[in-house]
Amino acid sequence: MSTSQNARFFIGQIVRHRLFPFRGVIFDVDPEFDNTEEWYQSIPADVRPRKDQPFYHLFAENADSEYIAYVSEQNLVPDESGSAVRHPQIADLFEGPIDGSYRLKETRRN
Repeated sequence: MSTSQNARFFIGQIVRHRLFPFRGVIFDVDPEFDNTEEWYQSIPADVRPRKDQPFYHLFAENADSEYIAYVSEQNLVPDESGSAVRHPQIADLFEGPIDGSYRLKETRRN
C-alpha cells in the first residue's frame, strides 16, 4: 500500500525552500520521489527528506543564478514576496505572475 499524499502546492505557484536561500515556480510534481538513488544519497542524512511525499520540479533562482531544482514538499513554503521569478524558461510555459502565481499558457494546457 502506498503512503503517498496529495500535493499541497500547485503548478505555477511560487514557493521558496524552507532551509536554503532559493525560490522558484513549480512546473511539475511527482506524487512521490522519482529521481535516482544516487541523487537521493547525495543529500546529507540529517536533512534528507522522506521519499513518500510529493516532490516538485521548480524553475528556481538564488542570488547568483537560475536552475532547475527538485524539492520535497516538506522543504517548501509558499513565497509571499509578490516578486516575479527571473528564470528564463518560465516564459516558455507560463504567463504572469498574475495574482501571485503563474498561469500555464493556453497552448500548454491539457
